[in-house]
Order: sequence, then structure tokens, then C-alpha cells
Amino acid sequence: MDCAQHPRPRAGSGTSPAALLLRDFVNTLDVESGSDAVGAPGPLADWLAEHDLVPRRTKADAADVETAHVLREGLRAAMLGHLGASPATPPAELEGAFARLPLRLDLAGGSPALVPLGTGAAAGLARLAAAVMESAADGSWSRLKVCQEGTCMWAFLDTSKNRSRSWCSMRVCGNRTKTRTYRARRRSARDDDRAAGRSTS
Repeated sequence: MDCAQHPRPRAGSGTSPAALLLRDFVNTLDVESGSDAVGAPGPLADWLAEHDLVPRRTKADAADVETAHVLREGLRAAMLGHLGASPATPPAELEGAFARLPLRLDLAGGSPALVPLGTGAAAGLARLAAAVMESAADGSWSRLKVCQEGTCMWAFLDTSKNRSRSWCSMRVCGNRTKTRTYRARRRSARDDDRAAGRSTS
């Protein structure tokens, strides 16, 4: 999916940095094209560094990539559940991935916070887990959704007043879904007409 098709909040719009980080992490996989921005150790380390989650020149390994993928798809499933339908079940491996992330509770800053331990790739992924708690605390977590268009599944932040958005872009995915539904109804109506014609002949 061309990222230019997906509206993004403007800088300084008051949008939660934690929510934007989680949105961008889920969108490292373009479901439509299969392109994965964190599909190997090098690209994963680069992505974490570009988002200030680890120092530059941090190394990642295959285990970090596996953890990143489980974390990403678990977050996608959770965001899909925010559409208002039945909550999606996160991958069974998600609990194990969380358990591998080096986090501790910190009370020194005046309010409780989850703080990653170390500076490796696993610590960068732990910062993503901490961002879930930060977005829940600032009220943005439930606004993180995944486009209901099955060929897209792009994560977006629903900034509408009534939190009613179901697609990342009404112009692109909304129209695509509505067109598909309309065609399905037309086919069903034609099939019903043919069946009625056969029953009266």
C-alpha cells in the first residue's frame, strides 16, 4: 500500500507520540505488497535506531526479528479488535514475546513507568511494549485501529470525534470495500432472479 494514500496526523497536532510509534511499528509490514521493513536483523536494528529506541550501530539477531514479528502481529490483532467487533485473539506466541522483553517498573520519575533494561535490540522492542502502556494512559490506545479492508490491514489512529472510522482511507479502502459489497449484492440478486425463474418454469 502506498503510504501517501494514508493520512497522517500533522506534527504538533497533540497526537500521542506513543500511539504514533505503535502505528508505525505495525505498518512496517505492508500486507498488500508483502514488503517487510524489519524482516531481517539489519533492517530491524536500523528501524529501531531511526525511531530513537536504541543507539546507532546497535546489532540485532534472528531471535530479535522473530520477537519483533510476534509483537507486531499481536499489536495488529489488538488494534483490529478496536473496530468494535469481537476482539481478535492475539497470537499464542505473544505472551512469550512479552516475557522475553527486558522491562522493569520505575517509580523514580514521580509516576509509575515501565523502563527497558539495557541498550540492545531487545531493549528497543521493550520500549514498544512500554509504549502500549503509555498510549493506554493518555487515552490513545483505543483509537489505534487496523483498516478493515482485508487486503490492506494498515494501522491508523482514529482522530474522529465519534471514533467511528473503519478504514485507513475512505477514498481508497472505503470505496474499495463498498464497491466489493455492491458487486456481491448484485451477484446475489442475479442468482436469486435465476433461481426464481427456474422455479416458475
